[in-house]
Amino acid sequence: MKVTDKELFELMEKRLYTGLLCDVMDEMGLRNQAMNINIRPLEETSVMAGRAKTILAVDVYEVVDEPYKVEIAALDSIKEDEIPVICTNSSSNNGIWGELLSTATRMRGGRGAVVDGLMRDTKKIREMGFPVFSAGYKPLDSKGRGLVIDFDCPVVAGGIRVLPGDVIFADFDGVVVVPKDIIHEVVKKALDKLEMENHSRNELLEGKLLQDVYDKYGVL
Repeated sequence: MKVTDKELFELMEKRLYTGLLCDVMDEMGLRNQAMNINIRPLEETSVMAGRAKTILAVDVYEVVDEPYKVEIAALDSIKEDEIPVICTNSSSNNGIWGELLSTATRMRGGRGAVVDGLMRDTKKIREMGFPVFSAGYKPLDSKGRGLVIDFDCPVVAGGIRVLPGDVIFADFDGVVVVPKDIIHEVVKKALDKLEMENHSRNELLEGKLLQDVYDKYGVL
């Protein structure tokens, strides 16, 4: 039976973790699907899964006409179960993501956000309980400093190429990108590996040797 995106993402958030997905993709030959280590959750307990809504921003050094035009269009076009993935090319020029963008995303049905640059309004976003993963914080607005120039386009965020519709999964260990064409295969294999890990853990707790358990289940 085919599951909806919402059912899939809720299952992932409830049962999976980034290490499992990376292990599975390693075995499939996709060995570089985790974003750079500096992209961290605002809250340690944040876990999120959803489709990538890619957004491309660049640094600017003057206030241009209609500085928020493309940014507003991008946020207003977010669909349910999407996660904005903001590529700033690792800019430290401004806090491009903030409370109002988080609110707009939540009200469109978005499941969180990933920013390979900086964010602001952290207290208010924490109060919202909205999951955001970013490279840090800066109170400066993007106006005259950063400009969204495109969306729904290929981007490189956190060192990883992300296409619109790819699946983002993030927890305290990091942010993982699963290509959209293999998401169901990856999730199935991850659930199978989880079962083997559970058996391994139970036998280790019984006092069995790691080598014996590894020989039996083949997971570590």
